[in-house]
Amino acid sequence: MSSVLESIAAAGVVPVVAVDVVEHALPLADALLEGGLPVVEVTFRTRAAADVIRLLSKERPQLIVGAGTVLSPETVQTAVACGARFGVAPGLNPRVVRAASETGFPFIPGVATPSEIEQGLELGCSILKFFPAESIGGVKLLKAFAGPYKHTGVRFMPTGGVTAENLSDYLRLPIVAAAGGTWIAKTADMAEGKWGDILQRCKEATGLVQSIRGFSR
Repeated sequence: MSSVLESIAAAGVVPVVAVDVVEHALPLADALLEGGLPVVEVTFRTRAAADVIRLLSKERPQLIVGAGTVLSPETVQTAVACGARFGVAPGLNPRVVRAASETGFPFIPGVATPSEIEQGLELGCSILKFFPAESIGGVKLLKAFAGPYKHTGVRFMPTGGVTAENLSDYLRLPIVAAAGGTWIAKTADMAEGKWGDILQRCKEATGLVQSIRGFSR
């Protein structure tokens, strides 16, 4: 596993954000860092995404900036050029995974079935995004996956429906590396400048990670 993916697993929670305005990038980064979450997944769902990744990578190098919703080899190239340190996708597209591998870009593709898990393993993926987590079976399904796949060493990043209320259920599973969460930094909160609320959610999430995994960072 790459050092970046190890750092993601150590964080335990990955804020998943859709940033509409570039000017929100640095206040967001500062709230995440002060709150103890040194990682963020900036999704390519907005026009500002590339500029946000570029700005954060330059101005907040201590933050592990990733690119989300990476759906094509071209987007892999864009993410790398902007300084992203890892990529995430909602599904498993072999062309995208291979493009990331060829550039040495740590990549977390999405899976929802045993067949997709096995395809991810064959492509050399060590962490797979479990998406959309709650809609397809949540913790119960992940526990079922652990039976045939735990021995492979693969771990999952459940995303989609993970909340502050059910986060602990996911983190207690040994096969979960980290959980992806949109609740940490909501687009509406960024628009209203509620950086204090975001910071508080970060602290609550990191506190939960530490209490469950028995360490402090």
